[in-house]
Amino acid sequence: MASHIPIALSLLSTMANHYTGLQKPASTAQSAPQSSTPLNNVSNVPARLTTSASSTGANVGTSPPSIHPVALCIHCHLRPKHFDGNKTHPYCSKTCANKAKASSVSSTPPTSIVSVSPGNCDFCHNRPKYFDGTRIHPFCSKACARIAVCQAPGCNNPPHINTNGTSSDYCSNAHKLSGSSLPVVKHFLTSSLRRIGETLCLMCLQAPKLANSHFCSQKCADDAEKKGPMILEVPFGHVTFKSVSDQFKASWRHVGTMCPTVRHVYKIISPQPCLVSYNAYRATVESRGQFVAAGRSAGNENRRWHGTRRECNLGDKGHTQFCSSPSCSLCCIVRTSYNLSLWGKKTGWGRFGKGIYTSSTSSKSNDYSHNDCKSHLKSILLNKVVVGKGCKMLQDNTSLTAPPAGYDSVLAEKGGSLNYDELVVYTNDAIRPSFLVMYDEP
Repeated sequence: MASHIPIALSLLSTMANHYTGLQKPASTAQSAPQSSTPLNNVSNVPARLTTSASSTGANVGTSPPSIHPVALCIHCHLRPKHFDGNKTHPYCSKTCANKAKASSVSSTPPTSIVSVSPGNCDFCHNRPKYFDGTRIHPFCSKACARIAVCQAPGCNNPPHINTNGTSSDYCSNAHKLSGSSLPVVKHFLTSSLRRIGETLCLMCLQAPKLANSHFCSQKCADDAEKKGPMILEVPFGHVTFKSVSDQFKASWRHVGTMCPTVRHVYKIISPQPCLVSYNAYRATVESRGQFVAAGRSAGNENRRWHGTRRECNLGDKGHTQFCSSPSCSLCCIVRTSYNLSLWGKKTGWGRFGKGIYTSSTSSKSNDYSHNDCKSHLKSILLNKVVVGKGCKMLQDNTSLTAPPAGYDSVLAEKGGSLNYDELVVYTNDAIRPSFLVMYDEP
């Protein structure tokens, strides 16, 4: 027994050093020796053991033990860090941990949100996904969200949104399983939805457009004209995009060159007064020539190409605002149409006199399309032109200021002095820009 007494006394001494409450108050003349051993890796020591083990004799047992600052919660700095028996956590409680997490999220710089790349709409694959400031939605607009429904037969529920923010094809796993066994039905439904998207109104992008119109109603048409002049991007896959790009490809006739890819098509919305004067001129030509009765369009209206200079990036991705330069021919034409008073300032002459020149050959008009800006795309205008009764010519006639008597325009045909055709009109009201087409450099 005597041999165990020193060990017992040593244990009691150790406990007294760690738990000061077990020590008897010492006289003021004596003070407990302070430990010279530093606290190493104090964050891994339970908070209850980080209390001061030494103080003056007068204070021992009379004041609450102090806590080392390193052992305090890193959020509130008031309570000791939580020790779960294995390790010491940086916070005193889940409350402080959650508050610290919330404050770190709210302090994130706004630039980190702006730099998010949402990708394109899961339905139309053309416009960027909508970002409401908090999260990225799977679709670009309410129009695409309404059209995109579960592809299971007879189900009109919205599709399930995956954890990564993308849209599924079905609203549930049950419909996904049933849909996978019906590929023919799935293809039919997908094709039907695509057809709806291909014919959407270019103004509201919500309802199908009317036949022979770009808009779903007279209201949308009037709203567009009131907001003009402006350009509206035609979605890739839309029937209008296909019509314009197909005409561009079919009329690229220069031998030895490859037709470039059309990247963007914009519908040009002219202001109402500009359209009124054009429509009045077309009606006058129609009443003279009775083209509709012969199976043609009113006034023998046709679509023709025109190339010009561009000083700004109008038409490039995301650029739909006109520049203010009076010498940017593209912006001036799109904004106010063609102006014969400016004739000759760019080319200096015309084979068939003072007129506005267009062509049915896109590659010919490409020769007149020039960039005075940095861009990997070129621009070309597709116009509606009142041809009326055209006078066919093969040889130059530079003195013309009007079509020959009894005619409404000049049709300069291939052969003679021309390698490719030209159409010339001699009044501003005979032509209006209809589409702006952006394509790769040939």
